[in-house]
Amino acid sequence: MTTTESLDPVPVVDKDGVRLTVEDAVATVTLTLPAKRNAQSPALWRALAEAGASLPGTVRVVVVRGEGVSFSAGLDRQAFTPEGFEGEPSFSDLARLDDAGLDAAIAGYQSGFTWLRRNDLLSVAAVQGHAIGAGFQLALACDLRVAADDAQFAMRETSLGIVPDLAGSHPLVELVGYARALEICVTGRFVHGDEAERIGLANLVVPRAELDAAVGDLTAALLAAPRSAVIETKALLRGASARTYDEQRAAERAAQSRRLRDLAGLGD
Repeated sequence: MTTTESLDPVPVVDKDGVRLTVEDAVATVTLTLPAKRNAQSPALWRALAEAGASLPGTVRVVVVRGEGVSFSAGLDRQAFTPEGFEGEPSFSDLARLDDAGLDAAIAGYQSGFTWLRRNDLLSVAAVQGHAIGAGFQLALACDLRVAADDAQFAMRETSLGIVPDLAGSHPLVELVGYARALEICVTGRFVHGDEAERIGLANLVVPRAELDAAVGDLTAALLAAPRSAVIETKALLRGASARTYDEQRAAERAAQSRRLRDLAGLGD
């Protein structure tokens, strides 16, 4: 008699605090620096971007999680030292770049986050413990957030004399509105799990022990609908805030026309 052992999937990317694994239509991006509460660095951001670029075309859902007690406690404080990170430009070095160079550097950092909003993917952040600063923005980069009841969101950049610059400000305003977003950013206060659910930051809040199961249930539900319809729906909803009512109606008609032709086998 032979037995078959369940093996963990081989990582597609495993470097600089980021591990990407893929099982069929689901990819999991895990921050792997629990001793540092998954504090972030430019190297980690590059690894996130590499994870996005390495996804096979079969992936429909991406789950982002952090090992240990915290999702991510934000930017590694080493960034605020005079020397910064070894082999990376310090804050002083960045400040000395011309406008184009500084813009390009920050855009490179942002690329670790922006791929999570691609229309052909649905992304889910599984948040426990701290999600501060860059950690908060990583959760905001995802389409959906499932939080444990011990989750603590905070945007601390402004209190440190900088601004949120990892593509988190737009989704934050979309989710909670301008006034609430301004208050959260300027005060730097913690938003706990129950409030996060109430104001729309979290889609669901569950006991910490149930976080993995809740994310699994949501992932299964997201995979139930046909992929092409999901892609069209995400694109339709993402563009809604930039359109007038009549423009959105027209976008609905165009999207539905494509779907009906595809279903009838008349697509391009």
